[in-house]
Amino acid sequence: MNPETFDTSPHTLVIASRESRLAMWQAEHVRCALHKLYPSCDVKILGMTTRGDQILDRTLSKVGGKGLFVKELEAALADGRADLAVHSLKDVPMELPEGFALSTIMEREDPRDAFVSNDFASLAALPPGSVVGTSSLRRESMLRARFPHLVVQPLRGNLDTRLAKLDRGEYAGIILAAAGLKRLGLDARIRALIDPEDSLPAAGQGALGIEIRADRADLARWLAPLHHEHTAAAVEAERMVSRALGGSCEVPLAAHATWHDGALHLRGIVATPDGQRVLHAHGSAPAPTVERAIELGREVATALEAQGALEIVRSLNTASGPAAGA
Repeated sequence: MNPETFDTSPHTLVIASRESRLAMWQAEHVRCALHKLYPSCDVKILGMTTRGDQILDRTLSKVGGKGLFVKELEAALADGRADLAVHSLKDVPMELPEGFALSTIMEREDPRDAFVSNDFASLAALPPGSVVGTSSLRRESMLRARFPHLVVQPLRGNLDTRLAKLDRGEYAGIILAAAGLKRLGLDARIRALIDPEDSLPAAGQGALGIEIRADRADLARWLAPLHHEHTAAAVEAERMVSRALGGSCEVPLAAHATWHDGALHLRGIVATPDGQRVLHAHGSAPAPTVERAIELGREVATALEAQGALEIVRSLNTASGPAAGA
């Protein structure tokens, strides 16, 4: 789509973003892309601190889930302080509040998990009793399943905070999303990229999403050139797995789709936090539209349901109590 074919172009756009270094990089990345499309547009960034950034002494599953990273940004969209919000898609709840839309999904960075350590080359090299930090129940369950001799401890904070905790010796190693490290030029901190066979990524990991108010058809048109169809199909399939199963921060759930030879291949996992029970399912669809990709996500979710996934989800959601969120 050529932006020159639009009847009008934006004069001013405001991007709402969390204030962490990675989030601001992501917002700046979108600002640069918009400047290329609309050189005369004044694109500003509104930095905000979310509750998810403020609460660092408890895991997300205990304080309200990933929605804590987006609610303040959505408030800025609702009251007109901002036109769009840029999110890491893995942090976006599977169901958006009424009146909001995920209009744009940008081309994906590396979706894999990364092992970061100052002293060890890989997870397999860690001696028994080594402490590994992660903020994700998904990663925790897979660590416990593969390396029961390691000690898994919570790790909260933005990327720089997590790396600082590692550098202070609080952990022998930590697990982070490779995409964030690469975007900030911290590739050298990665000791090993973890194969998706060993640590299946979270739905949407590595992709950026742009959220707008649902009534902003003009903004959706302006953002359309930034939309990446292949990434969108993969991410929508992944998010459908989580949505269909009622997945949230309280549930170790992974879904990852890749393109091979013109077909979309999707894998899904639901596990118990201790890694003692891990359910697997997969499916594929040749050259799918986004609608067919979403259907593929439902099919993989159904296959997981048949193995007892909903029993795991319900037991964990019940145990987490009413404070938990998506």
